[in-house]
Amino acid sequence: MSENSSIQGTGFWRRILFADLSSGSFSFEQPDESVYHDFLSGAGLGIKVLWDRMKPGADPLGPDNILGFTTGLLTGTGSFFTGRFTVIGKSPLSGSLGDANAGGSFSYALKRCGIDALFCLGAAERPVYLFIDETSAQILDASHLWGKDTIETEEALKKAHGKEVEVACIGPAGEALSRISGIATDEGRMAARGGLGAVLGSKKLKAVVAAGKAKITVADRSKMASISRDFLKRFKRLDFLKGVLNDRILAMSGIVAAKGFFIRQPAFLWRLLLKKFGTPALTPVSAESGDSPFKNWTGSVTRDFPAGRYMKLGAGAVTKYQMKKYGCYSCPLQCGGIVSMTDGPCKIEKMHKPEYETMCAFGGLLLNDDIASVFKLNDMANRAGIDTISCGGTMAFAIECYSRGIIDYRDTGGLDLNWGNAEAIIRLMEMIVRREGLGDLLADGVRIAARKIGKGSEECAVHCGGVEAPMHDPKFDPGFGVSFYCEAVPGRHTVTSYQYLDLQFLEKQFSRAAKIPLVTTRREKYDYENRGAPLAVGSFYKMLVDAAGACLFGTQLGADLPLCEWMNAATGWSLSNDEYLIIGERIAQLRHAFNLREGINPIHDFRPHPRVYGDLPLNSGPLKGVRLDLEKLAASFYEAMHWDVTNGKPDGAYLEFLGLSDVAEQLS
Repeated sequence: MSENSSIQGTGFWRRILFADLSSGSFSFEQPDESVYHDFLSGAGLGIKVLWDRMKPGADPLGPDNILGFTTGLLTGTGSFFTGRFTVIGKSPLSGSLGDANAGGSFSYALKRCGIDALFCLGAAERPVYLFIDETSAQILDASHLWGKDTIETEEALKKAHGKEVEVACIGPAGEALSRISGIATDEGRMAARGGLGAVLGSKKLKAVVAAGKAKITVADRSKMASISRDFLKRFKRLDFLKGVLNDRILAMSGIVAAKGFFIRQPAFLWRLLLKKFGTPALTPVSAESGDSPFKNWTGSVTRDFPAGRYMKLGAGAVTKYQMKKYGCYSCPLQCGGIVSMTDGPCKIEKMHKPEYETMCAFGGLLLNDDIASVFKLNDMANRAGIDTISCGGTMAFAIECYSRGIIDYRDTGGLDLNWGNAEAIIRLMEMIVRREGLGDLLADGVRIAARKIGKGSEECAVHCGGVEAPMHDPKFDPGFGVSFYCEAVPGRHTVTSYQYLDLQFLEKQFSRAAKIPLVTTRREKYDYENRGAPLAVGSFYKMLVDAAGACLFGTQLGADLPLCEWMNAATGWSLSNDEYLIIGERIAQLRHAFNLREGINPIHDFRPHPRVYGDLPLNSGPLKGVRLDLEKLAASFYEAMHWDVTNGKPDGAYLEFLGLSDVAEQLS
């Protein structure tokens, strides 16, 4: 269909595209401007549309599930670190709200189609893809693409529509409705978590092609440019120091953190590490500090994966294969990289550098120190369109089940699933992607696999509300305990934590933010009284970040990301930082309300596996004997959120204060 009305906007278009795949029809809608004042764009606009339009009880893999691709309020405005998009819908992995976030250049291309978001309704009868530009939207046949991997799909669509278009697509895992599948763009960037690739697969939607060329305008271009120039000057300070950083220095910092004195992390150092190494810089420091889980959350660095092993997967080992640096749209950092491995049995011509989460999930979690196999697994996951965190978790579950005799070689198809057996792990990945044999069970995550296997396998299934736990141990940073347990999307490590509060310096921006001490003792670290409020502010801030289309790393680099100033310059508003934080809180509350309306209470339904919080504490390593008081920590967070600690229900009067009277009425 064509849409000929003129389109213009300042920061946002006030224009949303709905694609009904069942009927093959489209509609463009213009929300009232108050929607943007209340929820901004990105993840905020996404949850607002889902709340208003999705029927409670919708099957995540049925036609009633709505899947949105939302661009950021700041994407394309001349700001930095603002090229990310959010995919949002009901998760087939957790049954709750699901969202996933990715970079690359897709968000910018989609926004240049003159829309703030695309929402996909219904389901097609045959494989299709969407083609969108600033004048039209089309549903096109994708039967020739079905079965292709994500990179093959992207190449085919760019050949058909021009190399300047951007593509978001699923691979074979999404087509096969794997509940741990994601959505890929830019040859391997992934909106991975929550199984939303399976939602596209259930809708028979192979890809979205964004070919827009509309110019994105802002209210005050001069002010936007001035704010960006000042930020860039701050950002570039101390760059010369990155030359002295290496894996041994990183490991030493982890050892210091493990000794019980936690110094507030210098954000500029994190910036230098990301600029030089990317997230693989975390491998040695996270291993030595206790941040990394090992051996399916039962092992420790000292006993199971010491320096001689984790250094094989360290930052230096990874960047050895880097051909060039990579950065997402509007990124001045370029923490990514394109790598090539031409030696050894796992030859890879071109691939996005594995992130820390991937290195740990396919490395220490499986006791696998073979870097060639980790690269191979990363490439297989990117091409299949599968979440590396969940995939690593499911393989760790299978290996532990095998080691304990819960399954044997007859279940594994003859594979010798011992810890660290790289050859068997690669073969197991192939089985998961193809849903072959044991891989058919693992393709839907550990919770479903354990229910089907039985025989005590539930003890090996490490998840949070159905979502495999990320590669950060809350026993090292209890703030992750809140993220994994209390957030609307369970098992998420990219929302709030003590480390993030260290790096973000929110007290400089918001009156409600707590001042973080320079040094925290071990006793203070595990004191949960009144610790929920700072983490709640961190959660509200992350909602602002996702609504703006910004990168979490951009908030942690010691350059005071001027998020609110940019939004005022883009929109012409004059809101204070504290007023923006209220918007972030409103988004967080509506996300929580979505789950309550679905009959989900996080305090019961999202409780992490006991290993995650140390119900049976580790007997060696930096976290020896640590057990979190998860109930006390969650209660403190619930109090800060104005939620009842038994049923999760928000205080109705507080919802009305936030402008959510309709939500309070529905929940009552």
